[in-house]
Amino acid sequence: MKLTDILKKEGVIGELRALDKKSVLEELASLVSEVYPNLNQEQVLKVLLEREKLGSTGVGNGVAIPHGKTGGVDQIVCVFGRSRKGIDFQSHDRKPAMLFFVLLAPENAVGNHLQALARLSRLLKLETTRNRLFEINNEELFDFLIKEDEKL
Repeated sequence: MKLTDILKKEGVIGELRALDKKSVLEELASLVSEVYPNLNQEQVLKVLLEREKLGSTGVGNGVAIPHGKTGGVDQIVCVFGRSRKGIDFQSHDRKPAMLFFVLLAPENAVGNHLQALARLSRLLKLETTRNRLFEINNEELFDFLIKEDEKL
């Protein structure tokens, strides 16, 4: 599974307006429902908040990958948002998160969901990739993500 299979250009926000964890999830849930009209914003938010209750999806190094399973999709979908200010996401390293990937999978998905999480983890493992994502212009984000994903 490649990033081009799950992320659309219109599913990228170069500068989130949110200032806290809940508003990040609200803003990204709104983006999900805009890009994928068959997904209800409130339901997406509920899924993401429920997952956060199990433990923060802030994985560290400025990255958070809120995720969950929901009805209304037959394949994994992804949106991306960036906050140059950084947001306290209760990440494992206690540093603010700046790069947010939301992954939503069908309720019955198992392997694909884990493959997508693993792929994002590999993509964001390199400090040089994360640094470029922090620095580049909003218009370059989607193309950069796709180009870096193709190197995997």
